Amino acid sequence: SACLVGSEMCIRDSPYAFQRMCLERREHTMMISTKGRYALRVLIDMAEHQTDGYIPLKEIAKRQDISEKYLESILSVLSKAGMLSALRGKGGGYKLAKAPEDYSVYDILCLTEGTLAPVACLEAGQNCENSAACSTYPLWQGLDETVRNYLVGFTLVDVLHMKK
Repeated sequence: SACLVGSEMCIRDSPYAFQRMCLERREHTMMISTKGRYALRVLIDMAEHQTDGYIPLKEIAKRQDISEKYLESILSVLSKAGMLSALRGKGGGYKLAKAPEDYSVYDILCLTEGTLAPVACLEAGQNCENSAACSTYPLWQGLDETVRNYLVGFTLVDVLHMKK
């Protein structure tokens, strides 16, 4: 029932005051970007239409209601990473480079997001010199591991079947 320091809202004033405050201060929230969400949607779409061969960008954009220009930037990232095969010219387009069950949601989101780490000290290449003394480090490690294990457990096929 105490007030939050530095906040106009008090927890005692409303059971949802803290949640509202968090929503108002979105600068450090764990959210998947539009690019990540679209990349996942596009790959699921391609898994669903994999028997169609190379799929033109225009078709994917129309089905997913994504601008062709934005979709092109996403497909470029996915192609460079080896997730897609691209063919130029007549009859060209994009297709999955491997079987849909070989794509984990975690790998797709890590590619598009750069990192899914909840705090900077857990990002790849970071060496936190305070980790041994930090009382919250194990908490963030656990959250990072939970998110990773959860997302690694889903493939494009799994997500495709959720849809139906």
